[in-house]
Amino acid sequence: MLFTCFNLSFCFVSGVHVLQLLFSCDWDPEIQKTTAALKYGYNGEDVIALDFEPLAWIALQPQAIATAQAWNTDENRLSYSKTILTQWCPEWLKEALDKGKSFLLRTEYPSLSLLQKSPSSPVSCHATGFYPSRALMFWKKDGEEIHENVDHGEILPNNDGTFQMSVYLNISSISPEDWRRYDCVFQLHDKEKNINLDEAVIKTNRESPSSTIIAVVIGFALISITAAAGYMAYKKKTDRHHPLPTTSQENYVEL
Repeated sequence: MLFTCFNLSFCFVSGVHVLQLLFSCDWDPEIQKTTAALKYGYNGEDVIALDFEPLAWIALQPQAIATAQAWNTDENRLSYSKTILTQWCPEWLKEALDKGKSFLLRTEYPSLSLLQKSPSSPVSCHATGFYPSRALMFWKKDGEEIHENVDHGEILPNNDGTFQMSVYLNISSISPEDWRRYDCVFQLHDKEKNINLDEAVIKTNRESPSSTIIAVVIGFALISITAAAGYMAYKKKTDRHHPLPTTSQENYVEL
């Protein structure tokens, strides 16, 4: 709906001004009732609004009285505004809710993994890819939830509309023999996923000693091969520029 100042004399005051239009509809599926609103604002203040019972424009500022009176004589404007807000708008809203229901009401469960930066760092139980965000994650020992040596991270959004979260366990005081007694648990809609504290499944970006040894051996081998190739090339080049003298035929003199 386009709005003109239509007898609002204050619309023509010099300077920069803001004219606003607000319309909305609210549909309650339980009582099958629609509520709607339509009003205009000027420089942040409401000036005129549509009342649906009875159907009439109401001036909210003295300057809008003449406009309200003029608009109330326009039956087409009144009927059109009521149709949009009480019939079309609720139908658009219902259609949007129906189409979005499968997405908004879906449930996606995450993948769980254990992460650790260094042997002395806390073990992070990381869940990613879950929806909705109303999820819980915690550590258990012998089947009982624990709070000591546990820190909870925030629930963060992913780029695909799902969420991620982490919960950290300080293992500095836990002996390796007791690791198997600990489990990380993720809960969503009364369903659980869990992962046991196991060094074999912990993901880390630190290098193992064996990997370092292998890398050193490979590096030494490459250096040796490069040095040998360089020596052979140098020797070949030297031989080409300084040829060895040839043995001349010996002359024998008979005495």
